[in-house]
Amino acid sequence: MSKIAVLVGDMFEDVEYTKPAEAFREGGHDLIHVGLSAGETVHGKKDQTPVTIDRAASDVSPDDFDALFIPGGYSPDKLRAHDAPVEFVRRFARSGKPILAICHAPQLLITAQVLRGRKITGWKSVAQDIKNAGAEYIDREVVIDDNLVSSRQPDDIPVFIEASLAKLKETAGRKVETAGAEQR
Repeated sequence: MSKIAVLVGDMFEDVEYTKPAEAFREGGHDLIHVGLSAGETVHGKKDQTPVTIDRAASDVSPDDFDALFIPGGYSPDKLRAHDAPVEFVRRFARSGKPILAICHAPQLLITAQVLRGRKITGWKSVAQDIKNAGAEYIDREVVIDDNLVSSRQPDDIPVFIEASLAKLKETAGRKVETAGAEQR
């Protein structure tokens, strides 16, 4: 169905990657892991879950994907120190395609300067950073603001998955409608 870019680096929160990734795959979606260097293996912070990076952030475009998934943990903070992932997030946000962000993922969105005027949630330690970026922080399990689906923490994963899958289905439906209109 959808081709999802998973923007991930070392020290991601294992369960914030593994549970959604499993659900997305079961839903028929393809995951392409995007990071600093293609072929690199990054690891989760608790369980050391290995993830091999398929494509470097410097070599991808939002046009290559239908959605962007950013797991939390320390990964977003580590990635935002590099220009390529930040620019990829900035361009992706401009595309209007779904962005699925959990826990510390807003750190990348903050650095990409794409949160002004948006509603979002995230881990409580980044709430003030979210507000300083011009967004409205909402302390809820899941917040949906147009193309942006966000959650706070591992406890929110079931609701995050449900909302993310619904957003992917909604946007896939729009793609089919658009394709049908183009063929007429």
